[in-house]
Amino acid sequence: MHKLPNFLASLPRGGLYPFNVRKIAAATAVKPSNASKAANNNQNCMPEEDRCSDPNSRGLVLGVYANEDDRLDSGVLTPVGWKYNKVKTNGRLLDLLRVAGPMPKRGECRIFYNLEPNYSAVCVCGLGQECLGYNTYEMIDEHKEAIRRAAATGCRALQEIHTEKIIVESFGHAESAAEGAALGVWAYQELKSKNDQLVVPQIDLHVERGQECDWDGWRIGLQKAAAQNLARQLQETPANLLSPTCFAQNIVEVLCKSGVNVEVKVKGWAESQQMHAFLAISKASCEPPIFLELSYYGTNREERPVVLVGQGITYDCGGICLKDKYELSDMRGDMSGAACVVSVCRAIASLQLPINIRGLIPLCEHAIGCNSCKAGDVVKTMNGKHVEFQKTHREDALVLIDALLYAQNFWPKFILDIGTTSKQMRQVLCEGATGVFTNSEELWQQIKGAAVHTGDRVWRMPLWRYFYHNITQKKHVDAQNIGGDNGGMPCKSAALLKEFVPCGQWMHLDIRSVMTTNGKAFEYLRRGMAGRPTRTIIEFIAQLVCHEGETPQAPSVNK
Repeated sequence: MHKLPNFLASLPRGGLYPFNVRKIAAATAVKPSNASKAANNNQNCMPEEDRCSDPNSRGLVLGVYANEDDRLDSGVLTPVGWKYNKVKTNGRLLDLLRVAGPMPKRGECRIFYNLEPNYSAVCVCGLGQECLGYNTYEMIDEHKEAIRRAAATGCRALQEIHTEKIIVESFGHAESAAEGAALGVWAYQELKSKNDQLVVPQIDLHVERGQECDWDGWRIGLQKAAAQNLARQLQETPANLLSPTCFAQNIVEVLCKSGVNVEVKVKGWAESQQMHAFLAISKASCEPPIFLELSYYGTNREERPVVLVGQGITYDCGGICLKDKYELSDMRGDMSGAACVVSVCRAIASLQLPINIRGLIPLCEHAIGCNSCKAGDVVKTMNGKHVEFQKTHREDALVLIDALLYAQNFWPKFILDIGTTSKQMRQVLCEGATGVFTNSEELWQQIKGAAVHTGDRVWRMPLWRYFYHNITQKKHVDAQNIGGDNGGMPCKSAALLKEFVPCGQWMHLDIRSVMTTNGKAFEYLRRGMAGRPTRTIIEFIAQLVCHEGETPQAPSVNK
């Protein structure tokens, strides 16, 4: 079994809550004593000079505001940067920054060496204009996104010069700074020689002596980033090292330590449940299919859970209708939905959110063999309906169908399924946003608001009856996986899923558009698998806990 590295072990655990659910946390958590609070504050918020011993391997990341359209703008350092410039360098930092040329734009930085004894290098990163905030047309909080970009750019620049410890200022929002820093320095290199591996530095929050720090926000950001990095780790692992069996073994090890129960169900169980659509996809592979059932209880066990369903095809060649050779190189990531569900469940358990979660993950390989499903084959699903395989490389929605039907056994509040169900979604949205299909305006407004906060955008796609008629128009079967021509596949795949959703609220995330990144659109993600939209789903569930019972409102920015 290929074991995933235990890079999550060093993260803080327990008692952490997103800002918008702290009022609930206060009512559900055990409150520490005054002595414990003082000890915790002394440990976590002491100045970095007291926490670090070797200044020769330590770097500092600061920010500067400047008008990017005006090359002559002299720039304004952040309050932390301004104090550091005045007290520690006697104004030398700002003088050198202005002499170096135009102020760095968002995504740019300048490094200065040996300005003073505490740090071997100081990296100043561009934050854009000081007045950035929520952009209605872009559907994003540009201030928080600028913080993530700055933290990632600075940490990565210092990482490249082999800095072992990096101190990052909060830039006014510690959670976003932690996300950008932790996402930016991460790289998949488990299969690379240790001598050639990029050193991942220790990251810490800059704290001024005698001043309060948002340590909770910083640690929450680290937890969210760790969840997305776990998803990236699973996505990047080669398919021969992460078969359905290996995936299940690794997840048991990762999640059970976090307080999430994992039940591993084998092929015989799936046959007893009549999951014929799921089994039909897996039957050509020598790797046996596995169905994972995750459960987390953060509140009364009688409370109805939220059900998360993740597509878990560990490799997808397309079957007899073989995929294009350029697509095949990324098909180890066809289990991105499963990776997101695992990562979200771990983060929710670590944040101790007061909500019940059920995660359903059908795991299999879609291969070519003598038992491959053929174009024109018909399978009978759990509810007795028949679906025709018009083309075998459009199998993604079929893997999710039986899991959606099985979800009704838990009487869920709502069902959220995540999968890479259509490559056309990439052509429509590139990597700009995740496609969302839902029958609930309330769920849409909540995930839209969560995406504003995380900077990982979503875009609502139509679920019109037009697409439903396309997949159900034939008289010889109940539904088809293509329906008519090849146009509108993202919408038709979602319509097929909706046909098998039990009554109630449901939302489908097509994450094919955000499965990979080119390493340019988001400076805090290196080229490769992106792990998106893990942070958005975590924030969505956190806001759901906070807003439960309230009337749905337009998305608001979490300041």
